[in-house]
Amino acid sequence: MPRAPGPSRFTASCSALAGAAGFTLGGVLVTSDLAGLGWRVVFFVNVPFGLVIIAAAWKIMPTVPRRPGTRLDIPGAIVLFTGLLCLIGPLLFGHDLNWAPWTWLVMLAGVAVIAAFLRLERSVARRGGMPLIDLALLSDAAFMRGLCAVFFFFFANLSFYLVMTLFMQRGLHIPPLQAGLVFVPLALAFVIASRHSALRARHRGTLVLIEGCAIQVVGLAALALTVAWVGTPTASVLALLLVIFGYGQGLVMAPLSGVVLSTVKPASAGSGSGMYGTTQQIANAAGVAAIGAAFFAVEAALSVRPALFASFALFALSILTCVAFLSWMRRAAPNAAD
Repeated sequence: MPRAPGPSRFTASCSALAGAAGFTLGGVLVTSDLAGLGWRVVFFVNVPFGLVIIAAAWKIMPTVPRRPGTRLDIPGAIVLFTGLLCLIGPLLFGHDLNWAPWTWLVMLAGVAVIAAFLRLERSVARRGGMPLIDLALLSDAAFMRGLCAVFFFFFANLSFYLVMTLFMQRGLHIPPLQAGLVFVPLALAFVIASRHSALRARHRGTLVLIEGCAIQVVGLAALALTVAWVGTPTASVLALLLVIFGYGQGLVMAPLSGVVLSTVKPASAGSGSGMYGTTQQIANAAGVAAIGAAFFAVEAALSVRPALFASFALFALSILTCVAFLSWMRRAAPNAAD
C-alpha cells in the first residue's frame, strides 16, 4: 500500500484536539449559563469561529482560474440535497412525530430522489457538462467498497459521543463540565494512535484499520460490562475506559483516507476526495439521526441503560460492517491495500 499521506495524520490529530477542546468549552458554556440561555449558547460558538475560518480561507487559499465552458452542477446539488434531506430528516424528527406513516413515505421518496440524482449526473456528463461526482469512480470496485467502509465507520463515530453524553447526563447525572472533561483522555489516546498508525500502515496496510476497529469493539464491550456490573460508574472510570475506544478510533481515522483513496487515479483525486468527504459527512448525520432515534425509542420503552446497550450493539454492528468492507476492498485491490 502506498504511504498514507502525512496531512491525514496531522488532520486526525488536530480533529481530536479540537474535539477535546470543544467538549470542554461546551461544558464551560453550559455551566456558565450565559444570559440565561443554558445549553443554547453552544450554538453561538460557530459564529466567531466561522468568521475566522472565512477570513483565513479568503487570505490563505490560492485563487484557481475558472475552467472555460464549465459550470457548477447546481441542479445536481439541489437534487442530492433534497434526497438526503428526505432520508435523514424523518430519522431526526420521527420520534417527535410518533413515527407517523408519512415519515416512512418521505424516506422512500428520498431513495427515489437519490436514484434520480444518479441518472441526472449521467445526463450532465453526456451533455459535456461537469457532474457533481466523477461517474468513472462508480465503476472502481475497490474505491466504492472503501467508501462503504468509510460510511459505516463514521456512522458509528459522531453518534457515539452523542449517546455517551446523553447517558452521562440522563443516566448518571454528571454535570456538563465534568462530562466534557471525561472525553479529554480519549482525545489524547486518539492523538497517540494517529501518530502510530501512519508508520504501522506502511507495513501492515489495511490490517491496521481492521485492528483499530477490533480495539473499538473491545472498548465498547468494556464500557457495556462496566455499566452492567457497576451500575453507576464514576466519571473517572468512564474516562479510563474511553481511552480504549479512542485509541482504536485513532488507528483507523488517520490512515483511512489514504487507504481508500490509494486506488483512485491521480486525474480523479479531487473528485475522489470530494466523494470521501461527502460520504463522511452524510454518515455522521445519518448515524446521529438513526442511532439517536434508536436510543430515545428504547429509553422511552425501558430506561436509559437498555438504550445505551442497544446503541452499543448498533455501534459494534456498524464497525464490524466497516471491517467487512475493508476486507472486501483488500480482495478488490490487493496491491493498493496491502
